[in-house]
Amino acid sequence: MKLRQMILCLAGSYLAWTGNLMAQSNPLRIWFDEPAKQWEETLPLGNGRLGMMPDGGVMQEKIVLNDITLWSGAPQDANNYEAYKKLPEIRELIINGRNDEAQDLVNQSFVCLGKGSGDEPFGKFQTLGDLNINYFYDVQEADGDMVEGYTRELTLNDAMARTEFDLNGVHYKREYFTSFDDDLGIIRLSANESGKLNFELSLAREERANSKVDGEELVLTGQLDNGTDGKGMQFEARVKVMLKGGSIRSGKNKLVVSNASEAIVLVSAGTDFKNPDYKQEVAEFLELASNKTYKKQVKNHTKNYDRFFGRLDFKLAGNELSQLTTDKRLDRFFEDINVDNGLPVLFMQYGRYLTISSTRIGLLPPNLQGLWANQINTPWNGDYHLDVNVQMNHWPVEIMNLSELNLPLAELVRGLVEPGKRTARAYYNADGWVAHVITNIWGFTEPGESASWGLANAGSGWVCNNLWQHYQYTEDEDYLESIYPILKGSAEFYNSVLMKDPETGWFVTGPSVSPENWFVMPNGRHASICMGPTIDNQIVRELFGNVIEAAETLGRDKNFVSDLKIKLDLIPPVGRIGKDGTLMEWLRDRPEGDPQHRHISHLYGVYPASLITPEKTPDLAEASKKVLEVRGDDGPSWAIAYKMIFWARLMNGDRAYQLFHDLMRPTLKTDINYGAGGGVYPNLLTAGPPFQIDGNFGGITGLAEMLIQSHHDYIELLPAIPEQWKEGGEIKGFKARGNYQVSMKWENGKVIFIEISSPDPTKKRVKVKVNGELKDIKVK
Repeated sequence: MKLRQMILCLAGSYLAWTGNLMAQSNPLRIWFDEPAKQWEETLPLGNGRLGMMPDGGVMQEKIVLNDITLWSGAPQDANNYEAYKKLPEIRELIINGRNDEAQDLVNQSFVCLGKGSGDEPFGKFQTLGDLNINYFYDVQEADGDMVEGYTRELTLNDAMARTEFDLNGVHYKREYFTSFDDDLGIIRLSANESGKLNFELSLAREERANSKVDGEELVLTGQLDNGTDGKGMQFEARVKVMLKGGSIRSGKNKLVVSNASEAIVLVSAGTDFKNPDYKQEVAEFLELASNKTYKKQVKNHTKNYDRFFGRLDFKLAGNELSQLTTDKRLDRFFEDINVDNGLPVLFMQYGRYLTISSTRIGLLPPNLQGLWANQINTPWNGDYHLDVNVQMNHWPVEIMNLSELNLPLAELVRGLVEPGKRTARAYYNADGWVAHVITNIWGFTEPGESASWGLANAGSGWVCNNLWQHYQYTEDEDYLESIYPILKGSAEFYNSVLMKDPETGWFVTGPSVSPENWFVMPNGRHASICMGPTIDNQIVRELFGNVIEAAETLGRDKNFVSDLKIKLDLIPPVGRIGKDGTLMEWLRDRPEGDPQHRHISHLYGVYPASLITPEKTPDLAEASKKVLEVRGDDGPSWAIAYKMIFWARLMNGDRAYQLFHDLMRPTLKTDINYGAGGGVYPNLLTAGPPFQIDGNFGGITGLAEMLIQSHHDYIELLPAIPEQWKEGGEIKGFKARGNYQVSMKWENGKVIFIEISSPDPTKKRVKVKVNGELKDIKVK
C-alpha cells in the first residue's frame, strides 16, 4: 500500500540544512589493532539462528559457535499439586503481618518440585563448540614483532567481520559472516601471494560431543542431558573447505590445508529442536552454499540483512573518535562524556545489529546472552527471566523499526499458556494461566525454587506488555486476534486470584513478591513475601485495560469486560507516596533491606507502562524521581540501562545521558555481580558482569526514548534531548505507536524538519520544540 506522507519544514529548508554531522561519513564499525585476549573482546556474528565469535588470533584462532536452539533439559512437570491447600494459611499469615513465617511456609510448600533452575531437566542454553584453526607460516615467530598492520573489525552495515595483517611481506585477510542467505557460517581466508595459506582445522566441545573426519568434512555430533535418561537434544556441525590452489588432506580429527592462496570454510550446524531432519538439513545447507560463488554469497547475505538494518538511520553533530580502536574509544568517552558523539550512534546501531543477529521469525527470542555463549554452564542458564530481562531484550524492537522480531517472543509466550494453566490450578486453584520468574524453551511456568525471588507472579502479566506493544505499534488486528487468548488467559488468572486486603479494602495479589527485593519487618527479620506489591497492582491495572480494549476492538467477551471494569475500580491506585516522599514499593510503607537494590520494579508504571508520567501524574512522577535518587545510578548494566530509560521518560535527558556514560564504563570483569559495577566490554557487549545482552537492548531503548516518545495520544519529538546532542542531528525510520514511521532533523535543540508516514490516510498530533516552546502541530 502506498504510504501517506506528512512533511513539515519548520525552520528553513530541508535541502539547505547543513549541520555538521560528522558521524554520517564514518563507518559503523567495532575494531581493534590486536587479537582478542578473552572472549569478551571477540566479535559477535549471527543470523538469528547460528552464531560465530572469532578471536582473530594470528597463530591459533578460536571461533566460538552457537545455535539459538541448543538447550539441555526437557519438558517437565515440576508443579506441586498440593500447594494450593497451603494458600489460605499463607495469606492469613501475611494479613496478620507475619510475612517472615509466610515466607518460611512458601519455601516449604509453595515452590517448584525438584531442583528448579539449579539443574536438569530445567536445562540451559549452551555453546555449540569451537572451530579451532592453527596457522603455519614461513616465519614461525608470527606472534611477535614481525606482524604488521594488524586490524580486526566488525562492520555493522554488512554484518561481516574481518582480520587483516602483514607477515614477512605477505598480506593475510580473513572475512567472516553468518549468512542471511544459505543459513550457515562462512569464512574466507586469503593471502596476496599464492601458496602462502597453511593451516589445520578441528572442531571441539568440552563435553557430550564427538569429533571426526567424514571424507573431507569435519563433523561434530553430540547429545545433551535431558535430566532423566541423558538422551536430550541432539546436534551436529559440519565443516567443509573449498580451496584455490594447494591441497587438503585428512588428519586425526582434523583437516590440513597446504600451500593454498584462498580457502572458503563453510560451517553448517543444527539441532533436533522441532526439526527431526536436522542432519539432512545441515548437509543440504553445505551443498547449496558450496555451489555458489563467494561473491554471490556476500551479495545475497548483505541484501537480506539490509532488509532489516537499512530501515533506520541516526546521526549526531559534533566530535567523534572512530579513528580510535573501540577499547581506546571507550576509555576516552568514559574520561570525557563530551568527546565522542559518534559513540551513542554506534552503540544504538550495534544494538539493532544484535537484535537482527540473535532472533528470527519462527525460531526463539534472544535469551539472557542473546545468541552468544562460550560455556556449557551459561550464567543464569542463559534462560528467559520474566521479571525484567526478557522484556528488556524486546523493548527496542518496535521503536527501532524491527517489529516482526517481536514475534518469536509471542510464540515463546504462547507455549507457556498450557503449562501455565496447570501451574495456576496447582498453586492458586485459579483460572487462566501464570508464569513466574524463570522460563525456558520447554515451557517452565512453576515458581522458582526460592520464595525470595521465585514467587513473583507478575512475570506473565509483564510479558503480555511486550505482546501488546507490538499491536500498539502495528495496529495489526489479525495479530491481535492471534494473541487475544494469551492476554485474556493472563487476565483471567489475576482476576481469579485477587484477594481483599482487610485494612484497605482493595483487591490485591497474594502471595507475591516485588522482584527481587525485600523489606525489613518490625521484628528485624527480612521478608519478600507480601500481598499487593506495587508492580503487581500496576501490571494488573494495565493488563485489564489492554484486554478490555482488545475485546472491544474484536467485539467479544462483554461479560468478562464488565467484570474487569468492576475490578479496575477495586484494585489499588497506580502508586502511593510514602512518608519519605518516594513511591511505595509495597502495599505497606516498609523500610527496604537494600536501598540501592538493582531492581526498581515499582516504577513499572513509568516504563514500560505509561501509567505514571510528568504530564498526567506529576506527584507520582516526582515520587518516582526520588526513588531513583535513593537507588543511585550504579548497578549491573541492565539496571543502569533501566534507570536511563526511567529518566528519559521523566523528561530529564541530561541525567539519562549521564547514565549512558555510566553504562559505557570499560570493564573486563566476568565474575557474577548483583550490585554496583556494571559496564561494557571492549566489544560493546554489556556486563553485569558477566555478559548479559539486556543491557545492550535497554541502553538503546533509553537512547531512543530521548529522541521520540509516543505513549500519550501524540508523538513527542526530542522529549529528553541531552545538552550534548542539541547542536544537531537526524533520525530516519523510527517508529511511533499507531504504525507511524518518523524522520526528523534538528539544530540547536529545535526540530527543523519532520516527515511522518503511515499506511493509511490519517492525522496525528505532534508535540515538538519550535522557537523554544512546546506546540501541538496537526499534521495531515
